[in-house]
Amino acid sequence: MESAASLLIGKIAAILENEASSIAAVRDEVDDLKLELISMKCFLRDAEGKEPQAEGVKTWVTSVRDLTCDAEIVIDEFLYYIYDKQSATPFAKLLHRTIYFPKNLWYRHRIAKKLQKIKKKIKAISERNERYGVSTIEGTSSDSVPRWVKNKAESSLYIMEDELIGIEDKKQTLMGLLMNGEENEMVVSVVGMGGSGKTTLAANTFNNENVKRHFDCYAWINVSQTYVIEDLFKKMIKKFHEGRKEEVPEHLNSMRYEELLEMLSTYLKSKRYLVVLDDVWDIKLWQEIRIPLLNRHHGSRIMLTTRKKDIAFYSFEVESRPFEIEPLEYNEAWELFSKKAFSTYDNKSCPPELELLARKLVEKCEGLPLAVVTLGGLMSSKRSSSEWRSVYNSLNWHLTNNPMLKPMSSILLLSFNNLPNHLKPCFLYCALFPEDYLIKRYRLIRLWIAEGFVESTDGVTPEEVAEGYLVELIFRSMLQVEKNEAGGLRGCKMHDLVRELALSTSKKEKFGATYVGREIVDNGEIRRLSIQTTEREINSCPGMSKLRCFFVFGAGIFMLKKLPSGFKLLRVLYLENAPIERFPDELVYLFNLRYLNLKGTLIEELPESIGRLRNLLTLNISDSKIKALPKAISKLVNLRHLIMYRHTDHYGFIYINGTKAASDLSTLQKLQVLQSVESEGKIIKVIRNMTELTSLGITNVKASDEMDLCDSLQKLELLHSLFLMASDEEEFLRVNALRSPPPDLQKVYLAGKLEKVPLWFGSLHNVIRMALRWSRLEEDVLPHIQALPNLEYLSLVNTYVGEKLCFSRGFIKLKHLALRQMPLLDRIAIKKGTMPNLQVLDIGDCMGLKTLPQGIEFLANVERLTLYSVPMQLIESVRGGMDHPKVQHIPEIHLYYERENIWCHESFSESSLRSTCETAYPSPSDCRNRELHGRPRKGQNVDLNSLKTTACRKYGLSRAPKLVELIAALPESDREALLPKLRAKPVRTASGIAVLAGMSKPHRCPHIATTGNICVSSPGGPDSDFECSTQSYTGYEPTSMRAIRARYNPYVQARSRIDQLKRLGHSEDKVWPVLCLELKEFIFGAEFILMGGAFINLHDVLSGHTSANVEEAVACSEHDATKCIGMTIEIGHSVAAVSDCFCLAKDAGFKVSLVPYHKTHLPSPWEKNGFWTFYIYNGLKIYPTLVIRLDSMIFGKRAGIEITHLSNLWTL
Repeated sequence: MESAASLLIGKIAAILENEASSIAAVRDEVDDLKLELISMKCFLRDAEGKEPQAEGVKTWVTSVRDLTCDAEIVIDEFLYYIYDKQSATPFAKLLHRTIYFPKNLWYRHRIAKKLQKIKKKIKAISERNERYGVSTIEGTSSDSVPRWVKNKAESSLYIMEDELIGIEDKKQTLMGLLMNGEENEMVVSVVGMGGSGKTTLAANTFNNENVKRHFDCYAWINVSQTYVIEDLFKKMIKKFHEGRKEEVPEHLNSMRYEELLEMLSTYLKSKRYLVVLDDVWDIKLWQEIRIPLLNRHHGSRIMLTTRKKDIAFYSFEVESRPFEIEPLEYNEAWELFSKKAFSTYDNKSCPPELELLARKLVEKCEGLPLAVVTLGGLMSSKRSSSEWRSVYNSLNWHLTNNPMLKPMSSILLLSFNNLPNHLKPCFLYCALFPEDYLIKRYRLIRLWIAEGFVESTDGVTPEEVAEGYLVELIFRSMLQVEKNEAGGLRGCKMHDLVRELALSTSKKEKFGATYVGREIVDNGEIRRLSIQTTEREINSCPGMSKLRCFFVFGAGIFMLKKLPSGFKLLRVLYLENAPIERFPDELVYLFNLRYLNLKGTLIEELPESIGRLRNLLTLNISDSKIKALPKAISKLVNLRHLIMYRHTDHYGFIYINGTKAASDLSTLQKLQVLQSVESEGKIIKVIRNMTELTSLGITNVKASDEMDLCDSLQKLELLHSLFLMASDEEEFLRVNALRSPPPDLQKVYLAGKLEKVPLWFGSLHNVIRMALRWSRLEEDVLPHIQALPNLEYLSLVNTYVGEKLCFSRGFIKLKHLALRQMPLLDRIAIKKGTMPNLQVLDIGDCMGLKTLPQGIEFLANVERLTLYSVPMQLIESVRGGMDHPKVQHIPEIHLYYERENIWCHESFSESSLRSTCETAYPSPSDCRNRELHGRPRKGQNVDLNSLKTTACRKYGLSRAPKLVELIAALPESDREALLPKLRAKPVRTASGIAVLAGMSKPHRCPHIATTGNICVSSPGGPDSDFECSTQSYTGYEPTSMRAIRARYNPYVQARSRIDQLKRLGHSEDKVWPVLCLELKEFIFGAEFILMGGAFINLHDVLSGHTSANVEEAVACSEHDATKCIGMTIEIGHSVAAVSDCFCLAKDAGFKVSLVPYHKTHLPSPWEKNGFWTFYIYNGLKIYPTLVIRLDSMIFGKRAGIEITHLSNLWTL
C-alpha cells in the first residue's frame, strides 16, 4: 500500500522537469535523482500490487518510501529558493545577483549536497539488499482474495437460521424478485460495503428450498478478482449437473473456451436457471459471461453481490433490480452481538456491569454485521470490565494486531487494496477527520486539490476531476453518503471501523496521524497531523519539520498561541473555529500553503503581507470578524476559492453579510468560488472579467446596480451557483436586464423585492435548487418556473402577496417544496399530474390558508407533510375534518399550532390519529358523564391513567393525552371542578416555583469545528435546516415556538409564558427566570439579555407596569403579587465579567446564584494554562456554596497565581 509515495514521485519528477534549469549548478544531480525517482516509482507500484511477506522485503519497501519523502523535502526547499527569487521586486532581484551572491552560492551548494546524500542512500539500499539476498518482492497480490476469505464466502451457504438476525425481511424481498413469475430474464444485484452481509443474505436466499424448486438448475459461483472465464464456465457446468444429480461431463477440465461456451449455451437453452455470482469487482465479468446466459423467456435469474454501486446500477441488457443492503438497526445489532458475546453467560444475557461498554462497542459497529459478529466473538472470552475497557480504548490496535479480528480487517481492507493508485491517498485523507464527522463535499474536493492528489486532465478542471474521485469512492462503498433535502450529495462519512483501519494504514505509511489527547505525537516523520479535542499547546508536539497538513478540531479548548516553527513546508492549515484573535505573523512565510481555513475565528483583519502566499488555492474566512479584504489579496494569483460570507444573528431579511473587497479583485483570473462579496464601488462591474467563476454571491445589491450586474452575469458562462441579496427588504433587486442566464446555472438564490418575475427564469433549464425570499411579487411566479426540467428544490419565503397559488402543470422533478410567510395566501391549487415526484411539503406562517391545497391527494409520492403557524381551522380539517381523507396516503405528518398560548405538536404516521386535546373532552356534557367530572370529596383517589386509557380506546387515539393538554382543553364552565383533580401536584414546578425560560435569536453551533456539522443535540442555528430556530433547538419545541411567534421579543416571551402557566392552573406568585447574560450589550438596571440575545425588564414583565427606570420598577414589584425569588444565569465570559454581572443583578434587586458547569477539581499537573481553562466557561449556573474564597485561594496557590476577581461575589 504505497499509494502516497507512488503519487508523490510522479509530482517530484514533474517538478524537476520544469524547474531544473533554474539552478544550473545542481542540474546533473537533479537529473540523476529524476531517473532514480522514476525507477523507485516502478518499484513501489510493483510493491503496491502485493503484500510482502518477508521482513527484509518489508524493510526494503519502507526504506524506499522514506527516501521519496526526503526527496520531496529537498525539492520543496528548492522551490522555496525559486519562489523567493521570483516574488522579489526588480531591485531585490538585483541585490540577489550582486550583494547576496555568496549566499545564493551557498544555498545552491546546500541543495546539491542534500541531493548527493539522497543518491548515496539509494545506493546503500541497493547494496544492502544484494548483501542480504533481498532481490524480489513476492507476496500476496492485493488483487487476489485470501483463501480463508474464500472459505468464509463458501461457509455462508451453511449458516444456521437461528444465527441470523435482521435478515428475514430482506430475504423475503429477494425471494420475491427471484420468483415473481415474470418470464423475462432478470439480474438482481445485492450491493453494500464489505462486511455488510451481502454474501450471507444471498446464500440464505439461495439455500431456500422454495427457491431451488422454482428453478430447473442453479449454481453458486465465487468470483475472484483475478478470475479466468474458462474456470468460471467449468464451475458453472459442474454446479448445474451436481444440483440435478447428473453426471458431470467427461473431459470438462480439458475443454477450451469455445467448447465450454457451446456446452453451457446448449444446456441452458430451455431451462429456467438461477446463477449467483458472489463478490463481483469488475463489470467486464458480465460482458464475458452474458453470452451463454442470455435466455430471455424462461424466467431465469442472475443474482450477483458486489461492493461497487456502479456495477449494481449498470445498465444490463436485460431487466435489472439493484438491492442495496442497509445496516442493521441498533436493536438487531445488539441482539446479534449478545448472541455471540454472552452465549456462555448465565441467562445468555449481558451482565449489568458490562452493558455500558458492550453497547458502546455495538455503536462502533454502526450496524455492520461482520463487525458485530467478530467483535462479539472476541469479547466472549473476556469477563472482567477492565478487559472490556481495554479493548474499547485500544480498538485501533486490536483491529490490526489481534488474530481474532484479522478476518474482519482483511475483508474491509480488500476494498482499499482494490482502489486505483490515485484514489488511495484520497481515501486515507478522509480518516484524518474526527469520528462521525460530516465531511462536506466541496471542502473535501478543495483539500484533495491542495494536497496535489488530483491528476491533471486536459479540458477538465481539477474540481471536476476530484468530483469524479469522490463519486467513485462512494460507488465503491468506501464512504457513506449524506444527502441534502433535495436528495443531492451533501457530504460523506467514514464507517468507524473502516476509519480505524485507514488510520492504521496511514500511520504505517507515515501518511498521517490523529491526536485525540490519549498519546503524544513524537514521530517527526508524520506528514499530516489532525489534532482533535486536546488541551495541549500545538508547540508541545515535537517533530513537525516534515508536516504538510495540519488540522485543528475542537479548538475551543485548544491553547493556540503561535504556530510551531517547523511549519514552513505546510500545504494545508485548517484552523476552523480556533480561538485566535489576530492573524498569525508566521503564516505569510508558508510559501507552500495551498489551503487556509480561518472560518469562525475571531480574527478581525488580514494583513497586507498575505500577498506573499502566492500558491494559495483556497482561503476560507467565513463567519470570522473580517469585514473587508486587504488590497494585497489581488496578489494571490493562483487563488481558486474565496469563501467569506458571514451569518448574522438577525431573524429576518438580512441573515448573511458579505465582505468588502477592492475592485482589483478581478486580477484573480483563476477564481472559481466567490462567496460572498459586498457590493461596493466598482466590484460588480469588474466581476465580468472573472470568467472562471462557478459560484458567486453578492450582498448589499442596490436597484441602481441592475445594468452592471446583468452585464457581468451575462459574461459568466461557467457559473453554477448564484446568490444575490438586496441591501434591505425595501430595496428592489433588479435583474430583469439579464437577457439569458449562464447556461450551466444549477442553484439560484435571490433575496430581495422583485418588481416582476424575470423573463429569464424560464430559461433555467439546468437549475436544481431555487430559493426566492422577500420577493413580494404581485403575480404568481409558478407559471414562469413550472416547466423547468431539473428543478428539485423550491423554497418560496414571503415571495407572493396574492391570495392564490396554482400548480397547474409541470415541476416534474420537484422533490421538496417549502411555502412560508405568505399571510395573504388563502388558496393553493394542485392539478393532477403536477409535481409527480414531490416527497416533502412544508407550509408555514400562512395564516390566511384555511384549507389544504386542493389536489394534495394527487401527490402520491409525498413522504412528509409539515404544517406550522396556520389557522386552527386547517389543523382541525387535517386532523379529522373534511381534509382528513386527502392526506391518508402520506406516511408522516407534522402539525404545529398555538392554542391558548400553548404550542402543540402532533406527529403521526397514521392519518387516523386525532387531536388529543379535542377528543379528551369533546364537549362539556360529555365531561359531566365522566368519573373525573364528579366532585369527589377532598383526598379521594381517582385513577387518571385508567380514565385516559378509556378515552383513547373510545376516540381512537394512538397515545394518551398529556396532563397539560387536558388542562388546556378544560371548558371554562368545568374548570373550577376539574382543575383541582388534575393539579394533583404542582405541574412543571419545583417547590411551587414556576420556571420562566426564553429563547435567543439564532446563533451558530459552537461545535461545528469538531463535528463538521451541527450537533445532534444542537440542531438549530443558521447552519441548520431549521432557518428560524435558536442553536440547540429545532424550532418546534414549545419554548422555541413561543420565541419565534414573539420574534424573539423577550418581553412577549416572558409575558405569554406567565399567562400560559396561569391558564394551566399554576400559581404565578413565584417565578424563577432562566437568563443568559452578555455584558457587552448591557444597557441599564434590570435589563438582561434573555437566553443570549434580547433585552428584558424583568420587573415590568412580572408586574405589568411600564417603568421609567430601575428604581420605579423595583418599587412596583415590591407590591406586586408576582415575585422574582431567584435567578439562573448562563454566561460565557471571564470571571471579571461574572463579577460585573452580579453587581448589576444585585443593584437591580435580584437574588442571584451560581453553579459552575466546569468540574471543581483541576487537572494535574497544575499548569497555568490548564488552570485558566477553569475560568473559560461555556455556561454558568454558580451556587455560592461551590464558589467560595477558600476554593479560589487553594486553586490560585497551587497554580502559582493570585486570584482576586471573585472578591465582590461572596457578599451576595
